[in-house]
Amino acid sequence: MTLLQWLIFILAIQVIHALGTWKLYVKAGRKAWESIVPVYNAIVLMQIINRPKWWVILLFIPIINLLMFPIIWIETIRSFGRNSRQDTWLVVLTLGFYIYYVNYALDVQYIENRSLKPRTATGEWVSSIAFAVIAATLVHTYFMQPYTIPTSSLEKSLLIGDFLFVSKFHYGARVPMTTVAAPMVHDTLPLVKTRSYLNKPQLPYFRLPALQKIKQNDIVVFSWPVDTVEQFFKKTNRRIRKPIDKKSNYVKRCVGLPGDSLEIRDGYVFINGKKNELPDRARLQFFYDTDTDGQPLSVKSLKSRYHVREGGQLRDGNYILNLTAEDAQLLKKNPTVKSLERRIMPKGEGEDVFPNVASLRWNKDNYGPIYIPKKGQTVELSAETLPFYKKVIVEYEKNTLRLEDGQIYLNGSPDPVTQYTFKQDYYWMMGDNRHNSEDSRYWGFVPFDHVVGKPVFIWFSWNSDGQGLDKIRWERLFTTVGGSGKPVSYFWPFVGLMVALYVFNWFRKRKKASNKLCCWSSNYCYLSRIFCALFFKSNTQQPYHFRNVRISCRFFICHIVFFLF
Repeated sequence: MTLLQWLIFILAIQVIHALGTWKLYVKAGRKAWESIVPVYNAIVLMQIINRPKWWVILLFIPIINLLMFPIIWIETIRSFGRNSRQDTWLVVLTLGFYIYYVNYALDVQYIENRSLKPRTATGEWVSSIAFAVIAATLVHTYFMQPYTIPTSSLEKSLLIGDFLFVSKFHYGARVPMTTVAAPMVHDTLPLVKTRSYLNKPQLPYFRLPALQKIKQNDIVVFSWPVDTVEQFFKKTNRRIRKPIDKKSNYVKRCVGLPGDSLEIRDGYVFINGKKNELPDRARLQFFYDTDTDGQPLSVKSLKSRYHVREGGQLRDGNYILNLTAEDAQLLKKNPTVKSLERRIMPKGEGEDVFPNVASLRWNKDNYGPIYIPKKGQTVELSAETLPFYKKVIVEYEKNTLRLEDGQIYLNGSPDPVTQYTFKQDYYWMMGDNRHNSEDSRYWGFVPFDHVVGKPVFIWFSWNSDGQGLDKIRWERLFTTVGGSGKPVSYFWPFVGLMVALYVFNWFRKRKKASNKLCCWSSNYCYLSRIFCALFFKSNTQQPYHFRNVRISCRFFICHIVFFLF
């Protein structure tokens, strides 16, 4: 959907709203024309249904507005006495058009000071869950979202089983382009395993202002550019085209920036002729051919002392092990080990890597040089250079291209082109696990419009190979992703702070509490607000006003929803 098409769509929504509500506006003591004016009509509607005016903002936030519309429809008909369960279902199932029936066919009366409190316990639960979903969706989409590391491509920086908070605002939050999608899921509905979104309509690409640019060696979450799999990690023969914001999420290290010339020599990255210096927390891994004197190496020792998570014993009794340089030097001192050599594909030995030109004879260890496109920069186009930039020109920047008699024609032009100017920045993403990482070496550049966010915090880490409580990697809980030096866990200080706050508040409230129930509820309220402030990034002074255990339990759903989805 183009920007013009989107404006036409917004205008159509305004017309539909005005035609369906103008008589209700009049019955509420307002003017009929107030239902027509965009934005202003929403402000007036909030006054009519006795809801806060800041709800209007939510109505214009993509994805959030889809969650708000049913709430507004229900609140509208209830403001005119249509409170039955039947009315509620009718307005939701008809996508709000039941309001037309109320507007034209029924003689309803406006209830100015109606009670906003749900009449049943079920209504209270529905209201709480709706709030949890909207709050979590807003935070996840535009501020901070939890992710899980599923692969080993960034070992040892990020491990399989790490649970991350990924900042959306560092690089500027990307406004969702897919307008109709199920909340709290990505591309697939759980259980039924079907697509969770509609391909149309699509919003134009837009990104909020950023706090910083992507820097060399930043770890970045992005939408996998070449994703056509029906479900992530599910190998099927079916291939589908996905909107950008519904492509599978990948996490890699950005080793090449726009405008850089990148080359890989014997597994190491060189940028503009200079070897890339990684941060001290990043430790590259390669597969090593390990010959022994015939004695087997202890599996337990390989995992605990040499930190081996991939590889194993070969049929001839020797090993191929995935090691960092430090662990390789340590293993080399083992008296059982006769030789230890990094497994590197020689230069000139071809492999199926981007741009998939056999004559280049590039491979994962010896690659390039290759130019990384930069917005506004112009490159020469020919039959020889086209494989490097064809996907950029056609797929990412939406041009039509025709190659005829060695000449390149763009967008139906009768004249061939010999140059192309890039419309956005591109990046080169690679894993630290150089021999077990599906990255830019295999599918090329990552466009900036595919960037999701920056991992900033590990709040939990699960080791599936552990036993009992050792399955939890305690040393990684509440650690930062970036920074220098050894990661420091802030988990126990956090726990201590929460306990101290709870004890202090319990003693403070004990004198005022009329009974134990009220005391418990009040303390839980306080802790919940602290918890919400930390993980929802909200103000701890928001007036949640928990009055009983049932309400406190319902608010706890907010936390569950946030972490699970």
